[in-house]
Amino acid sequence: MNIDPAYLEFLADPRNTVRPPPPHIPLEKVRNAADRAMHQGKIVDLPRVEDHLVDTGTHAVRFRLYHPAKDQVRQVIFFFHGGGFVWGSIDTHDGICRRLAALTDAAVISVDYRLSPETPFPGARDDCLAVIRHALDASDGLGINKAGFALCGDSAGGQIAVSTCAALVAADKLPLHLALIYPTVDPACNSPSQTEFADGPLLTRAAMRWFWDCYLRGVPSSEVVIDDEVFRRFPPTCIVTAENDPLRDEGEMLAARLRGLNIPVEVHRAPGLLHGFLSLAIFPTAAVEAFDILGKAIDSKLAARISG
Repeated sequence: MNIDPAYLEFLADPRNTVRPPPPHIPLEKVRNAADRAMHQGKIVDLPRVEDHLVDTGTHAVRFRLYHPAKDQVRQVIFFFHGGGFVWGSIDTHDGICRRLAALTDAAVISVDYRLSPETPFPGARDDCLAVIRHALDASDGLGINKAGFALCGDSAGGQIAVSTCAALVAADKLPLHLALIYPTVDPACNSPSQTEFADGPLLTRAAMRWFWDCYLRGVPSSEVVIDDEVFRRFPPTCIVTAENDPLRDEGEMLAARLRGLNIPVEVHRAPGLLHGFLSLAIFPTAAVEAFDILGKAIDSKLAARISG
């Protein structure tokens, strides 16, 4: 394995390997511990950061708006946080969203979707769709340009972004861009990198299978599989993977599939990095470069709509 030396001390601690939690430990306790372990990084000050609620009729969905310009309209990136569908929140990914807004000069809306196993698929996706619809309808008050938007998600949030994009395509509401950060897209967890890194570093295949079990909860895995006719209508996509990640090949195989359907795709494998590198306290140069590449890919598509 080609692991960045900055991670070696971190990985020497077995507590930093993600495995399925023991069944006797309450899920809320597991969530709290996992959420505390996610590192915010340097907090970027923005002129406008505010929380909102969307009433779906059956429940409320919270979202957080990050706006880089107090009194100006910006295009918007809808962000879906990672955490294995089971933990994570708009709070755990606050630092990432602030940096994304600053890097792209776009507004970012982060969705606090309902978690699994309490809410299996398609609950999280439907929450994200509800927030997107609300935000575009309320665009004037939020200071966003509803003419074009991007979707972005990390890890499990990448899967939610893909599912949300497919639903938007079906409704003829195509995003300008899709950005995926070390996404999970294969419920079977059988890619070569899942085997290569079955025991880590950091993320394990057993943990991923547990996450998917929580997310599907008896829903056939075919429900989250997207066919080529839908993928054929996807927007330009950027996928960032990590070299030492069991999810690496899932993201790269998705990129190859989209390319085969003539979708413009940019792929960057971040050398030496681990799964979840944007949420770790250790932030090597390769992580900075990967985030830069992602931000520029999104920005170029949003800017093209403005200039066009």
